[in-house]
Amino acid sequence: MPKMKSHRGLAKRVKKTGSGQLKRSHAYTSHRFHGKTKKQRRHLAKPAMVDKTDYKRIKDMLVK
Repeated sequence: MPKMKSHRGLAKRVKKTGSGQLKRSHAYTSHRFHGKTKKQRRHLAKPAMVDKTDYKRIKDMLVK
């Protein structure tokens, strides 16, 4: 049986932290910032963690 491959699109979007959590970026950060408040823009710039409800599904897609 061949080796399982990682989902390459997802592998480029998430990164594993030292404690084993998955770090991700926010959506809605590419354009149209004039419709967003300064607070929204500030929070969107910071990374976020993958939610625990999605963790198992995403971890299975990152099999290496």
